[in-house]
Amino acid sequence: MVTPKLPRFATYNYGPAVSQRVDAYWQPTPAQRAKARGAGRNTAGAAGAAQSAARPGVLIIHGGYWLGGSKDSWKYFARKLSDAGYVVLSANYRLAPKAQWPAQRDDALGALRFMKRHARTWNLDPDRIVVLGSSSGGQLATQIGTHGTGTDLVRGVVALSPPNNPFLAYKDGALTGASSRQRKLRQAVVDLVHCVPGSAEATPKAANCWKRVEDADSSTHASAGDAPMLLLHATGDFVPVAQSQGLASALRAVGVPAKVQTVQGVMHASDMLNVPGITPEIMQWIKARTKARP
Repeated sequence: MVTPKLPRFATYNYGPAVSQRVDAYWQPTPAQRAKARGAGRNTAGAAGAAQSAARPGVLIIHGGYWLGGSKDSWKYFARKLSDAGYVVLSANYRLAPKAQWPAQRDDALGALRFMKRHARTWNLDPDRIVVLGSSSGGQLATQIGTHGTGTDLVRGVVALSPPNNPFLAYKDGALTGASSRQRKLRQAVVDLVHCVPGSAEATPKAANCWKRVEDADSSTHASAGDAPMLLLHATGDFVPVAQSQGLASALRAVGVPAKVQTVQGVMHASDMLNVPGITPEIMQWIKARTKARP
């Protein structure tokens, strides 16, 4: 019986804040395995010659209303991706209400830059990275994919139940019949941008509030060259599919591929990974996006 080789694991700081940390999961190269075994000079040279080609990568961004959550919640899926041959970094980031938007996006971008800057540590190809985000982490993932020319940063974005338009989430939370989770998301938007959106006051404070709200809407950043996206919502999701339909329309209007998929059932974000066929579809999409280019 062959015992599966567990991926290497390490935690790194990508910034000075306690929350600016990433967990890395990767399969060591033959050279790294030989070094870990204390191989001599001759065998180390042979192992070095056998080093595999640089691997594609996935950056995972957790959810939690921008207020909580942890990279630890993605350990299982990170290992699954590592077993499939990816270098995986799972990131924490500064949380609201202590950190005001766009600190969360800044941290997501900071984690990605750290991943690219230290690519050789994990035998990673820095030009073959996909971002996977869940719930509020999905919104951060789509922010990365629409930041500047998104494909300069990542090959693609997979987002599960992303509230891509926080103002829409804010309004939905005030509707008659809104669920407790929708009401919680409404308050989370206020905590994220440090103001009450939609104020009719003609004041600099109100104007700055709206600028932050608009900036947090990923569709406002859509431009040619953004990263292709796979956006998933459940039919009974408290973050409705309309959150991604608007973004997908904005992306398609500038020629960027965007697929919106609905999953039958009452569930949210990573719960969809348990639906038969969804995880294989996501894995196949990531594989297609991270293929080595000739």
